[in-house]
Amino acid sequence: MGPLDDFIINTLGLTKLPPYLPTLVYAFLGFSLVHLVIAPWASARWFPVAYASKGRRARNAWAIHVVSQVHAVLIVPLSLWVLWNESPAPDRAFGWDARAGHVYAVACGYFLWDAIDAVVNYTDAGFVLHGVACLALYIMSYKPFVAYYGPRCLLWETSTFFLNIHWFMDKTNRTGSTAQLVNGAFLLSSFFGVRLVYGGKMSFDFLRMLMHLRHELPLSYVVIYSAGNVLLTSLNWFWFYKMISALRRRFGNEEPKERRRLVGNDGNGHVDGNGSEGSARATGVANGYGTHA
Repeated sequence: MGPLDDFIINTLGLTKLPPYLPTLVYAFLGFSLVHLVIAPWASARWFPVAYASKGRRARNAWAIHVVSQVHAVLIVPLSLWVLWNESPAPDRAFGWDARAGHVYAVACGYFLWDAIDAVVNYTDAGFVLHGVACLALYIMSYKPFVAYYGPRCLLWETSTFFLNIHWFMDKTNRTGSTAQLVNGAFLLSSFFGVRLVYGGKMSFDFLRMLMHLRHELPLSYVVIYSAGNVLLTSLNWFWFYKMISALRRRFGNEEPKERRRLVGNDGNGHVDGNGSEGSARATGVANGYGTHA
């Protein structure tokens, strides 16, 4: 056993982590490569106006969404793979699944990248808290502890897939399109169904289990997992509120404009020179909502 493994196992107590550490490092480097090299190169080539003509901050936000989309496309199928092959009656508190270990390593690599970028390119404290909390919760699963819940919580990234599509549509002048409206419906329904309903059930079940075992666990685990669970659940509800608010603003702003188009300045139903043809429509949800999943 090398000094690093000894530190991880005996000092940190993460007894299952060493075999998966290379996967975690490769995942972090892979997401960093997408962020710093692949996304900028491909985006400048395929989206010369929407990406290449923007400033550094806007280009970084674009690259962040590319990384987020890559993670969502990877982690959701991997989590479903773990759940599909799960034993009939897993130990929800202290059980371990080698397949889950690899999935956690990919997730930890992503959340490590996410937390670092949220600090380096700071925009909102919520994104920093999200990255740090997720990294802490998943890395501590290697004790092993609550490995049962990890793949289930990673299914939250289902809504991230549609969120990123919505964001890219905004940036490529597809705001208000039928495609964005359909994607917005998938975004809201997946966010509500997976994160709030299913995720809320998992969070409640998790907290109940944690309270039942609180005398068998280090105080640090009880505090970190309880706080992280409440924080992430609260962020989900906050972000859902932000999406609904954005949707309501868009409906609210479009109705008066449409009425002016139909009625016109003279009040007789004639469209004046400032009017525009075509009907008003909902223009999607969560405009500008977040840069991190």
